[in-house]
Amino acid sequence: MQPETPVYPVRVRGDLDPALSRWQWIFKWILAIPHYIVLFFLYIAYFVVTVIAFFAILFTARYPRGLFDFNVGVMRWGWRVRFYALSPLGTDRYPPFSLRPDENYPADLDVDYPERLHRWLVLIKWWLLAIPQYLIVAIIAGGGMRYWGGGHHGHHGHDMYMGGGMSWISLLSVLVIIAAIALLFTGKYPRGLFDFVMGLLRWTIRVRAYTSLMRDEYPPFRLDQGAREPGAAAAPVPGREPEPGPAPESGPEPESGPGPEPGPESS
Repeated sequence: MQPETPVYPVRVRGDLDPALSRWQWIFKWILAIPHYIVLFFLYIAYFVVTVIAFFAILFTARYPRGLFDFNVGVMRWGWRVRFYALSPLGTDRYPPFSLRPDENYPADLDVDYPERLHRWLVLIKWWLLAIPQYLIVAIIAGGGMRYWGGGHHGHHGHDMYMGGGMSWISLLSVLVIIAAIALLFTGKYPRGLFDFVMGLLRWTIRVRAYTSLMRDEYPPFRLDQGAREPGAAAAPVPGREPEPGPAPESGPEPESGPGPEPGPESS
């Protein structure tokens, strides 16, 4: 009996739309421009909130709940836009302008709130301890020096900007281009490819949450592929209700025999 995979406290959901358009991916990134504008300012606020949280954790060992929820909401917003317009192009439904979770949208994200965080770990986990993860994320998402201080900080939306320094085409870019071409000519998104891309994106988001000081648990060196983490509930099929089970068989009803004959009336 194999041991259960431990669940990491950063959950990333992305349900593939079974009826994707063959060609909408060509211009969805243009339709998402209003989101890019909003996210530009949200990522600035995200950085400021992370700096405030750094000092709060250092002195109190706690991440202020309101600040935590805001930054998780920014991550959630960015993930929905990314899922729709950039990678993995998994839905044609336009993302909502919202920081809140939405079970009805095919992409969502959540991070478990930590009651306490290590005071001194906050000094080194976002740079020294995360170096191996930064190297892996640079291969997955590209950007080279963007994760090392060139241009914009990579873990604050590295798919949204091009930073300075070294840069190369990313593994994600190649895989998404292959998926888009397959979708254009066959009308289908290769499921195995989608699951692999989701695993790569889930890895990068876990690293981002860790380096943004949200959790002390080190991101696992594990590729959790698929629309949801192992052990998460499967996506419901739209319009399909659970079929009722067969009614329990009832035995034959007892036959009602003739009642007892009335005895003679007593005088």
